[in-house]
Amino acid sequence: MTCPTILIIDDSQAIRLAVREVLGQAGFTICEAADGEEGRRVIEERDDISLVLCDVNMPRMDGLSMLEMVKADPRNAELPILMLTTEGEPGMVRRARDAGARGWIVKPFQPELLLTAVRRLAVSAEARAAK
Repeated sequence: MTCPTILIIDDSQAIRLAVREVLGQAGFTICEAADGEEGRRVIEERDDISLVLCDVNMPRMDGLSMLEMVKADPRNAELPILMLTTEGEPGMVRRARDAGARGWIVKPFQPELLLTAVRRLAVSAEARAAK
């Protein structure tokens, strides 16, 4: 079985590095994007992404807009997207959930909680793709 590929979308290089270290040590394959526009493009170009971790506040395209655009495409209906952000405003959380986000983790994140969520969502996505 191949290692699930996780796309990290965040404009903070430090956050991408921290997430990459946690998930990479757990055996996940990592790809990255620096904003929502780049993340959307990576999702369109690749077919091996098992899970997306996405920030909300980013230049060019914010994470909620990216989430809505990606989920509007029926090909991405089953792609799990987990928001990883400093935001916690209930309206934003509701908007993300309504658009199809599978979860919301507030930064700074606890590595073990992030890893638990990613394992659960990525492994179930891999199992669905294998069917």
